Amino acid sequence: MKVAFCTQDMQHVDAHFGWAKNIAVYQVDKAGHSFLETFQFGGSMFEDGNEDKLVPKLDALADVAIVYLSAIGASAAARVVAKKIHPVKVEATEAIPALLDRLVETLNGNPPPWLRKALGETQELNFDDEDEE
Repeated sequence: MKVAFCTQDMQHVDAHFGWAKNIAVYQVDKAGHSFLETFQFGGSMFEDGNEDKLVPKLDALADVAIVYLSAIGASAAARVVAKKIHPVKVEATEAIPALLDRLVETLNGNPPPWLRKALGETQELNFDDEDEE
């Protein structure tokens, strides 16, 4: 799956989704991770209420499953989720390599339901063992 990181310095998740100058994209699976590409954005990124600045970012994330960010506005979050992208807010400035390593470790363990969904895995429901009333 593809995973994106909102970053100003290309090393940390240190950017608000709407203000991010860069979005770094990596391929991640159980075997590890590899850098794919960086999308760069210019112009007035700090203009609150300017929904047009989100369009190029949403287009760039078209095939991304997860986006890590330091913050995201409600309107942008709704638009990201509508594209079936899972936003993950990082509380502190975290290093991208550390987040990637933790994600791979989680994939190799017991991923939470939202991550299984992002991977495209579905959990089959089995009702055979339920008591009939």
